Amino acid sequence: MNGRDHALDIEPRVTLLDALRERLALTGTKKGCDQGQCGACTVHVDGERVLACLTLAAQVEGRSITTIEGLADEDGTLNAVQAAFLEQDAFQCGYCTPGQIMSAVACIREGHAGSDEEIREYMAGNLCRCGAYPHIVAAVRQAAKELR
Repeated sequence: MNGRDHALDIEPRVTLLDALRERLALTGTKKGCDQGQCGACTVHVDGERVLACLTLAAQVEGRSITTIEGLADEDGTLNAVQAAFLEQDAFQCGYCTPGQIMSAVACIREGHAGSDEEIREYMAGNLCRCGAYPHIVAAVRQAAKELR
C-alpha cells in the first residue's frame, strides 16, 4: 500500500474501499455511489486503475496498491497531475478530485492523452457533479505534455 506493507485481518466480504478508509485511515479515496458508476474510488492496483468499491480487499492481497495519498513524493512534491489540477483549477467541491487524479495518471500512463476527445473518452468513468470537465481535460493535457 503506497510502498509500505500492511497486514489486515478482515472478513472476505470487505471491499478495498472500506479497508482503505476504515482500517488504514486512507480517506483520500472517496465513497461516492458504492456501485462502480462514479469513479470517486479509483485507485491503482499493480499500476492499473480499479474501482475500490467493486474490488474485494482479499483480491488484492500481495499486490501493489497506490492511492491518492501515495502519488506525491515523500518530501511533499506533488505528482505532475496533482500540480496540473491545482494550476488548471480542475475541481470545485473537490469530492471527485482524488478519483479524477488517479484516473488521469493512468490515462496518461496508458497513452490515452493525445487529444481532448481521447482524454474525455478515457476519463468518462469518473463523474464530476460540479461539471469541472473542461478544467479536468486541460489539467490532463497539461500534465501529459509535462510528462513527455
